[in-house]
Amino acid sequence: MKQGATVYLYELAWILPSIAIPVGMLAALLVTAFGAGIHVPSVAGRIDPTRVTETAPFDQPGVVQTGPVSYEVRMIGQIWAFTPNEIRVPVGSTVTFVATSKDVIHGLFIPGANVNVMLIPGQISRVTARFDRAGEFFMACHEYCGIAHHTMGGKVIVEPRS
Repeated sequence: MKQGATVYLYELAWILPSIAIPVGMLAALLVTAFGAGIHVPSVAGRIDPTRVTETAPFDQPGVVQTGPVSYEVRMIGQIWAFTPNEIRVPVGSTVTFVATSKDVIHGLFIPGANVNVMLIPGQISRVTARFDRAGEFFMACHEYCGIAHHTMGGKVIVEPRS
């Protein structure tokens, strides 16, 4: 009788973790996907990458106020620069980055602002971030785009509200 009970306990010691670990991983995935608001940036369409600067809204890159505390940044990634490379918004702003590339794959990464998106030639990407504290946020290209990739950067300047 003791022999059978011991085997049962050893089997139970393996069965419980083998169920608990996948359930825990699934719970973490669901919390991250829905509770933390982390999602894949949306694709807002495609344009001809050879005509980016002639196609709206990229024919007028820059910051456009779309509401009392919301802004849209129309941005182009190109060898080896962002246009615009300096963005100014007030504290508490919600900023939607509408961006694309006109030559090769670039990345747009803003540490501390939950912005991390690939800029693929002709594909329009959208990602939204909220800037709740004043300061400068560095923008970097995180996809190798050529020999001067390390020089491709810019900044978001979050200014106190007047």
